[in-house]
Amino acid sequence: MKRKQIVNVIAFLMILPLLSGCWTLVVAGAGAYGGYKMKENGYTLQNPITKEKKSSK
Repeated sequence: MKRKQIVNVIAFLMILPLLSGCWTLVVAGAGAYGGYKMKENGYTLQNPITKEKKSSK
């Protein structure tokens, strides 16, 4: 029983670094989607983030 637990812990520790890269991609994808949706609503990426003003010409 003890040996099986040790093998499980070693397997988990070997897989953990692989999962961290996946989480990075998920977060980057969520940020890109959020930026895309903001652009659809008229926001631009400036400092500070503002909504585009329509010209009255």
